[in-house]
Amino acid sequence: MATTSVRRPSPLNTHHHKAALGVFLVIVLAHWAEHLAQAAQVYLLDWPLAEARGVLGLPFPWLVTSEWMHYGYALVMLVGFVLLRQGFTGRSRTWWNIALGVQVWHHLEHLLLLAQSLSGLHLLGRPAPTSILQLVLPRMELHLFYNAIVFAPMVVAMLIHRRPGAAERAAARCTCAVAFAR
Repeated sequence: MATTSVRRPSPLNTHHHKAALGVFLVIVLAHWAEHLAQAAQVYLLDWPLAEARGVLGLPFPWLVTSEWMHYGYALVMLVGFVLLRQGFTGRSRTWWNIALGVQVWHHLEHLLLLAQSLSGLHLLGRPAPTSILQLVLPRMELHLFYNAIVFAPMVVAMLIHRRPGAAERAAARCTCAVAFAR
């Protein structure tokens, strides 16, 4: 007799989901802060782009130019979206999937940059590693854009997840939803 196994969600998507989302959000916000600090250095403080390195890049300038560091962050984001996805239901899952889809593309762009950095062969003979959308947008502004279009649906997903409708609450396996007084 054949049996079918029902795959149980991991603790990461049940009783640890709320904490894991909190850690993920802190990582994302720290990264956002770096990009916003760099943009402020360029646009508000009028620093040359080469000197605008965000917060961590000031004491550790190699961080800004390290394709490994940028790729590593893109990979951490992608893994986080995949690992935490199962905890979302209904509308929040839809928004999480949108953020995940954009992050897949963002990750591929960083993989392309890393491959160019390692091989020394740059896209279209450019003098430095160049991503596809960097052909139309400068790198700093492009990364602000990428972070915004990943962050916005992620926040929508998390807000809906915290305040689900009745059907979504019934389908949820975690304790992220805000309890309402009855």
